[in-house]
Amino acid sequence: MEKFSQLPYFLSPASGQADRIASLTTYFIIAALFVLAVVIGLLIYVSVRFRAKPGDGEPKQFTGNKVVEGFMIGVPTLLVAVFMYLTIDTMANVMPAPAGNQRPDVVITGHRYWWEASYPGTKAIVANEIHLPVGRKLLVHINAADVIHDWWVPQLGAKMDAIPGRTNYVWTTIQKPGVYEGACSEFCGAQHAWMRIKVVAQPEAEFRKWVAQKEQDATTQLSASAQAGAAFFSHQPCGSCHRIRGTAANGNVGPDLTHFGSRKIMLAGLLENNPENLRKWLTEPQHVKPGALMPRFGYPKDSITVLVDYLTALK
Repeated sequence: MEKFSQLPYFLSPASGQADRIASLTTYFIIAALFVLAVVIGLLIYVSVRFRAKPGDGEPKQFTGNKVVEGFMIGVPTLLVAVFMYLTIDTMANVMPAPAGNQRPDVVITGHRYWWEASYPGTKAIVANEIHLPVGRKLLVHINAADVIHDWWVPQLGAKMDAIPGRTNYVWTTIQKPGVYEGACSEFCGAQHAWMRIKVVAQPEAEFRKWVAQKEQDATTQLSASAQAGAAFFSHQPCGSCHRIRGTAANGNVGPDLTHFGSRKIMLAGLLENNPENLRKWLTEPQHVKPGALMPRFGYPKDSITVLVDYLTALK
């Protein structure tokens, strides 16, 4: 079934698991087109061959044709049996049981309305921009902190529900580096449509280097304005929701901000991560992303400025 991975293909599978799903989908499409062609062909043939002519009476009626009955029962039964086998075989290969107590390679947690990724055995925790290595089979644990979400990056394989209090899992073997995008596919609230997913697939060495960098504490080399922002941040309730490793901020309600300045996007893909957008977010969060848990604090402009300088310096 993997032969379709070698062809230009509109589904563009990028993992072994997605390739099997895409191949199965292709077989379904081919079979459906064949049945459609046969039905339309017979309809046209019968309409032309047996069309009524002026003066024709009641046509001769035929019943009990065992050849036709056998064809109409046998062909659908054969198709159902073949596709049942192909579907079960695909499911067994795409979603094999986790190997006992095997430690997952990454744990994905859905929040309203963003994604958190932690890497067991390391200190690395990131939000929304999730990095994964290529070329090896990864066990991904999926769960949720609040309501039901659904993890789905179509090019990487099956989608999976993220359910509070329950851990689900998917396997993925990413075949080539690149950026793969997906979205939450379970309606989870007002900002469901803006709960995007971005997976950055990297060669193993590059991925390990990225993890090592993400394990580091927040930078201490700050400009005077950024230092003022750090002091402001520490005296406000920001740290009760957000964590910045290496500081007293240790909240777990909002995204980990330890390396916030190194991210290319913010708010789960809603905005590019730049000072202007960050200023808008800190000033009117409910205007930018209504329904998100971030409250409006009404800080003065100069406080917003030093906060922006501080957060963008966290790389």
